[in-house]
Amino acid sequence: MDEVAVLRALVESYSPSGQEHAAVRTFLEVARSLGFAAHSDAAGNGIARIGAGGPTIMFLGHIDTVEGELPVRLEGGRLCGRGTCDAKGPLAAGLLAASHHEGPGQVIVVGAVGEERDSRGTRRLLPHYRPDFLIVGEPSRWDGVTIGYRGNVSLILRFEGERAHLSAPTPTTVEAGLAVVDRLRRVCDDRAGTSPFRSLTMKVHSINTIRSSGQERVEIGLNFRLPPGLHAADIEDLVRERAAGVECEVVDRSDAVEVDPRNDVVRAICTGIRSLEGQPTLVRKLGTSDLNLAVPAWGCPSAAYGPGDSHLDHTDAENLEVDELRRSIGVLRAAFSVLARNRRVEATANGGATPSAGPIAPTAT
Repeated sequence: MDEVAVLRALVESYSPSGQEHAAVRTFLEVARSLGFAAHSDAAGNGIARIGAGGPTIMFLGHIDTVEGELPVRLEGGRLCGRGTCDAKGPLAAGLLAASHHEGPGQVIVVGAVGEERDSRGTRRLLPHYRPDFLIVGEPSRWDGVTIGYRGNVSLILRFEGERAHLSAPTPTTVEAGLAVVDRLRRVCDDRAGTSPFRSLTMKVHSINTIRSSGQERVEIGLNFRLPPGLHAADIEDLVRERAAGVECEVVDRSDAVEVDPRNDVVRAICTGIRSLEGQPTLVRKLGTSDLNLAVPAWGCPSAAYGPGDSHLDHTDAENLEVDELRRSIGVLRAAFSVLARNRRVEATANGGATPSAGPIAPTAT
């Protein structure tokens, strides 16, 4: 299968979070056709492996998308459709690049489920694998390498009150909730950093009012984005302090991550970019990805990389240039080769010892 056929097959399998089964089946079929041994795990992740022994290079992509199916079409050298950027384009690039792997060690390409909702797929992987190198598949443009993501706290505040006539002098339950939101927003404004990446921000993503007889409940969904150095637990404590007595449910949480820009993975990807006469750009993103979870758990050299313009993520304008997909495949092929060769040299220098790699025994939960 060529590059367009692989990407198109993945994109045409519509897969919003929670409905990834058909797309994972397609991922496994495509991977096997490219020479991988492939299976799905208990969480539903698609896992494709090529090569054997150490080192283990993991390309951790995700196969789920946000909701909203779009027509899939090839137009003017671009493939349009839901997931072309976020993140089936990067996943296709990882598969196609790894399919050429002939060096020492192995490459594992993962099409993880649930990244757009709760990262349940990656959370399942963490105790079962320990790669030597990690590349998370997210759009960064073919000549960009992502080395940082802000943290994330998503929560729901629930306010209880009595229904009253709108002419009454007392605040409504909605107004009581909005007053708390305003207090929290002022805290975020006070935490403005030297750049958006270093700043604490908050968004209200939903307000829902439920009425029953004379009572009403207002649910307000908030999402905080955290700079490095500010932990998710700190935000949760802050919210409980500023919203004392209000029910608070934390839906998702992760701390910010910023990797060493000189680590082996960043350098290998930059080598691949230069091999195609590009000038590498190091990127720190304002969102969150599975890199936030994997770096503290695995502690191996890591970065995020993939074709596509991340400004198109979650929009109806999602598309990916075929030429950019091809360039990113070349970058990843070079990066995989560099990483495998470097660890082989390191193992020889240490008397042949290779750090633990690949799957490890599942831990008890």
